[in-house]
Amino acid sequence: MFANLLTAAATFATAGALTAPAFAAEPWPSRPIRIVVPYAPGNTGDITFRFIQPQLEKQFGVRFLIDNKSGASGNIGADEVVRAQPDGYTFLLGATNNFVTNQFLFRNMRFDPLKDLMPVALLSNAPSVMIVNSTLPVSTLKDFTEMARQSPSKLNYGSPGNGTPPHLAGELYSQLAKVQLTHVPYRGSPPAVAGLLGSEIQLYITAFSSVAGNVAGGKLKALAVASDQRLAILPDVPTTREQGLPDLLTGNWWGMAAPAGTDPAIIDKMSAAIKAALSDPAVRKQYADIGVTAVGNSPTEFGAQIAKEAVAWKQVIDRAQIQPE
Repeated sequence: MFANLLTAAATFATAGALTAPAFAAEPWPSRPIRIVVPYAPGNTGDITFRFIQPQLEKQFGVRFLIDNKSGASGNIGADEVVRAQPDGYTFLLGATNNFVTNQFLFRNMRFDPLKDLMPVALLSNAPSVMIVNSTLPVSTLKDFTEMARQSPSKLNYGSPGNGTPPHLAGELYSQLAKVQLTHVPYRGSPPAVAGLLGSEIQLYITAFSSVAGNVAGGKLKALAVASDQRLAILPDVPTTREQGLPDLLTGNWWGMAAPAGTDPAIIDKMSAAIKAALSDPAVRKQYADIGVTAVGNSPTEFGAQIAKEAVAWKQVIDRAQIQPE
């Protein structure tokens, strides 16, 4: 399996280049472009794409239509894009799990994201923040780790469900810090936050946007940002690297991809347009204000990141023997 993933790392970014059909009958784009978001409206990817949507529409002269296709942790929407005509009029705006982790969690997935999707660009990254109830007598990540070591399996961490990014983040922390925590899956993020507020769980590793109000209100507190850099919205909260766990880097990023076989020239044009939109200071501030970092990399860079993370997360999933609900 690892050999296949490493091979994919070298070829993923150029997948479909030799098989791309010629769409010379009409200039691209000449009609609206559909962006499939494989989750219900209101998710981070949905919101952040809308920040750059006007610029993309102005640059290409066509409308960009967001099509929310939720279900099966994003597999339904992603599968629809994989099976779409590779003509440059259907793109996937997916999260980390759609490109990286779902393939190791769902045995009935009908596609391989490393082979059946062509990366366009990484739009945003929302580093996870380690959140605890303000009544918990800890002030740093080191404090929490020491508490967990003194009480093996007695501290709980929550997630929106088995196999979700917060679940995987909790397992990664447990493995790196060598602590034993008990996982408590909830049916969505709001119930998990409620569980943290009610002290049913002691830790929730999630995007800051889902807990921002309660942190601002003093009910919850952030111990660490699971990133190489501090969040602009949390300048006083140190990173996991600063607190002795440099490999505890996790979050939920959103990126765009197209069906394999799409003309590489279209991929490059879309990637360049996204990068230009994300370089706008006003857009970058919109992202920062909700705890998200604007990225905008190349198809090659995005493809290499996907393949690299697939190898790393497969190890975490295999060690923890995680299966979705």
